[in-house]
Amino acid sequence: MESKRQEKFAHLIQKDLGEIFQSLSRDLFSGAFIMVTAVKVSPDLGVVRAYLSLYQVANKEETLDLIRFHGKDIRKQLAGRLRHQVRKIPELEFFLDESLDYAQHMDEVFRKLNQERGQEKDPN
Repeated sequence: MESKRQEKFAHLIQKDLGEIFQSLSRDLFSGAFIMVTAVKVSPDLGVVRAYLSLYQVANKEETLDLIRFHGKDIRKQLAGRLRHQVRKIPELEFFLDESLDYAQHMDEVFRKLNQERGQEKDPN
């Protein structure tokens, strides 16, 4: 369970990372749409785990590797935004969040099942 302090800090990081990805997306990530879906912060606020959803990309793993490669640049930009609010800029860890993709997949499965049921009921 996160403390109020961790929750507030996570929300601030999520907002700032979203803005950073929005500005860097065209230049560094080939126009990929990167959405920060969740941020988890360690109790000492030293490590941030950011969960990302990637859209408009051919290979999500390659894009995630590219994001990790540019992690120092992203952290530097984050430091510019947070420098007056925190003493130490946290280390960033990026992970792929596939929960939205899974939800879309399940919607598709349910839609197909409903269509099949509808065809079974109508013998015409």
